[in-house]
Amino acid sequence: MKRVVLYISDKCPHSREAQKYLDNNGIKYRLTNAKMQRGRKELDAIGASSLPALKIGNEVMIGWNLNNFKKLYADD
Repeated sequence: MKRVVLYISDKCPHSREAQKYLDNNGIKYRLTNAKMQRGRKELDAIGASSLPALKIGNEVMIGWNLNNFKKLYADD
């Protein structure tokens, strides 16, 4: 499966929803807080300006949409 990076903000309910889905489904991911300097730098580098943002393989998904996530994660 593809490598997943989840960019979040602690106060964002959609970030928590995405994180909960990944955790509940045993999907391994790297969690990055966009409020920290490193997280902000990475977020800027992928061209994302809102949260949550996910990097799934080489694709970037802005916002949390379960159907889009499933398609990007499973699509090889």
